[in-house]
Amino acid sequence: MVKIYTRYGIVITVLLIAYFLISKLVGLHHYPVFSALNGVIFGAGILLAMKKYKATHTRFKYQKGFQTGLFTGILATVLFAAFMAIYMYQIDSEFSQNIIDSWNLNYDSGTAMILASLVLMGFSTSLVLTLAFMQLLKESWNTPDGKRNT
Repeated sequence: MVKIYTRYGIVITVLLIAYFLISKLVGLHHYPVFSALNGVIFGAGILLAMKKYKATHTRFKYQKGFQTGLFTGILATVLFAAFMAIYMYQIDSEFSQNIIDSWNLNYDSGTAMILASLVLMGFSTSLVLTLAFMQLLKESWNTPDGKRNT
């Protein structure tokens, strides 16, 4: 399981970084609305990781599938937040100020607020997507074997 969520977590991170850098080249990285595609990237990666885990195990337990999806998303979030911290603190310090200005806040919350928001959104996206995908992938109790549990 560790190999699966590590591999897919790194792939999600690479795709998120590539998407961010492409949007920077186009000049759209200052608009937070374009980060909605991050959810699609997260969703695809988490679903593929969970399907890979299900395909490699004969007995698919709910908790193990949930763990795979959640850890994949958490790893991708942490790695992408580390990239964004390096980017905002070292490469383009004006980027964070432009984002804060677009939020129309009356106080200067700094780059740390953006990173905290990024981590919270990544964790919550991972949790919600994992819960949703487990409904698709879990074993049904609508079988003769499952009816003994009701």
